[in-house]
Order: sequence, then C-alpha cells, then structure tokens
Amino acid sequence: MPERDFPTHTSETAPAAVRPTMEGVRQKFGYLPVAVARMAESPEALKGFLTVNRFFEAAALAPIEREVVVLTVATRNECHVCVALHTGVLHRSGAAPELIEALRAGTPLPAHRLEALRRFVLAVLDHRGDVPDDELRAFLAAGFAKRNALDVVLGVGAYTISTFANRLVDAPLDAPLAEYAWTPAA
Repeated sequence: MPERDFPTHTSETAPAAVRPTMEGVRQKFGYLPVAVARMAESPEALKGFLTVNRFFEAAALAPIEREVVVLTVATRNECHVCVALHTGVLHRSGAAPELIEALRAGTPLPAHRLEALRRFVLAVLDHRGDVPDDELRAFLAAGFAKRNALDVVLGVGAYTISTFANRLVDAPLDAPLAEYAWTPAA
C-alpha cells in the first residue's frame, strides 16, 4: 500500500470508537465526506477536529466572520476540500458573490470589517500568534473585541487540523462539492 493510500473507511471498517461520529457527520451532510472517512483512521484526530470545530462554531464571531476565518486558513493552506465545502456554505447563506470570490482568490474583501478580520487571520498565521501590535490595533479598531482575537486563534487551530489532515490523506473532492471546486492561484 503506498504511503498516502489512507483507507477510506465505512461504518463497517472504521475503528469502533469513531463509528457513531461518522454517522453523525453523515446525517449532517447527507453523505459521508471522503475526508472524514479517511481521517477516521485516527478516531482521536477526527473527534478532536470535530470537537474543536464545535467550540469554534459557538464562538462570539458571527457566522460570516467564522467563514472568513475558515476560508482564509483554507486558501493559505491550499486545502481544496475546505475551500469547496465552505464556498458552498457561503453560497447557501446568501453571501455576496464578490465576498466569496475575494475569499477564494485571497484578495482584499469588499467590506472593511471583514477585510480587517482576514488581515488579522493572516497575521496570526504569519506570526504564529505573535501578532504585531499595529495589526491587533487595526483588528480592534474595526469593531472586534479582544475575545474575538482568541476566537480567531481557535478557528485557526481547528482548520489547521482539518486542512493539514485533508492534505495528508490526499482527500479528493466529493461529488456534491464539484460545483465549488478550487485550485490555488499559480
């Protein structure tokens, strides 16, 4: 078996400890994403991501702000699965096409507040959390609170797990996400 040929688990082949988790994901999405089926090789990794993500979804950031965090991390880490999945989330939420396009391209966002958030996420990534004071001031001046800065760190952590795992297991794009396929700009 080649090194990157991670098993695509089913409810029958997955470790018993992760089968209920996989079923929960299947119910949420209406299908079992291959990325989840492959991450199930480590029940702790899959459950860990889903747990951290559940906390991130409860953070004080608005849903559109959380998607800015996710797509900024996903494009930076070149995870085509996360970009496609969260593009779909934005489309279903009625987000402006210009916002979605800019997030996918990694270019400045049309709304000042969301652009300040995107820049802050990049600063967290670029400086491994040691964000320069001027970047933090700009984030706070855009109307965010210090709590939101920590919420961003939580989102970066959650989606670092997801994007790294998806790339490690060479997760393909699931058919339901095909219309949102993405490749990094050259």
